Amino acid sequence: MIVILNYEMGNLGSIRNMFKRLGHEAQISNDPAAIAKADRLILPGVGAFDQGMANIDRLGFREVLEERVLGAKVPILGICLGMQLMTKSSEEGSAIGMGWIDAETVHFRKGEKPVDANARLPHIGWNFVDPERRHPLVADLPDDPRFYFVHTYRVECADPSDVLISSHYAGSDFTAGFARGNIAGMQCHPEKSHKFGMQVLRNFAAWVPSESKAELKYA
Repeated sequence: MIVILNYEMGNLGSIRNMFKRLGHEAQISNDPAAIAKADRLILPGVGAFDQGMANIDRLGFREVLEERVLGAKVPILGICLGMQLMTKSSEEGSAIGMGWIDAETVHFRKGEKPVDANARLPHIGWNFVDPERRHPLVADLPDDPRFYFVHTYRVECADPSDVLISSHYAGSDFTAGFARGNIAGMQCHPEKSHKFGMQVLRNFAAWVPSESKAELKYA
């Protein structure tokens, strides 16, 4: 069962509907018991980093998520804020993130590659993405893959090999997705990205995480 975590941040129905179109049953739940039985997890989210972490703790999700994700190695996909919550922290607030990926969430105007000072923020709209390595989640994407984004903050990975896809906005390349082991995140919204997003979610539903060289980098 695919469980979409309801921690009161964002529109969850569109993700469930996309899986339904693909022929996969997905359940929206705020019940830790349901999370504990899931064989795949989606951590969605739209909103503020600190509020997201506060809701996860208030609902009792942190412990069960760590048991499933870090212990049982259940595949998980973070979307938008959900991806950012997987990092150590965010410049948006002071809360400590899940810390599953060695990465920080930074403002678009800061970090290693800040955007043009005149760039409009938040970054909203469609952007082309470039896969940085072979990986089941980005297999068989249609030509010229492009995804829908809505964000002011972006993720910077300490280990470049964690970067899965990249994109470009206002003079700056940025990490549009990461993956390590059974943990993956996408800054874009696959549930709003038509055939490109459908392929990612189709891939996620069939994903068996591996540490093979084919997932680490392109030959």
